[in-house]
Amino acid sequence: MEITLSLADGIPVFALAGRLDVATSPVLEERLAPLYEASGSKLVMDCSSLTYVSSAGLRVFLMCQRHLSAAGGGLAFAALGKPVRELFHLAGLEDLFIIEETPEAAAGRLTAGK
Repeated sequence: MEITLSLADGIPVFALAGRLDVATSPVLEERLAPLYEASGSKLVMDCSSLTYVSSAGLRVFLMCQRHLSAAGGGLAFAALGKPVRELFHLAGLEDLFIIEETPEAAAGRLTAGK
């Protein structure tokens, strides 16, 4: 898996490419950990190039959401491909996460506090 960091409206955007599974999820966890320390941290996961998410990957997303929300921040997702969108639907996560078509729209929702 490849992780690229950029900004949208001042919010970190993690662009994920490839497979997020038991082998690669610790890498993402390690990259996200510093954000948990800062109060009010917000971030966007750009999933446009993410091809697969295992239960280990879902766990990383859920833990990230829990940590950021507890510190007054938030997590949003952008550009979910069909396989990832179906997984979110089957796991019942569509109502838990902010999901938008673009990283900019996701960052906008986080900034607006919706």
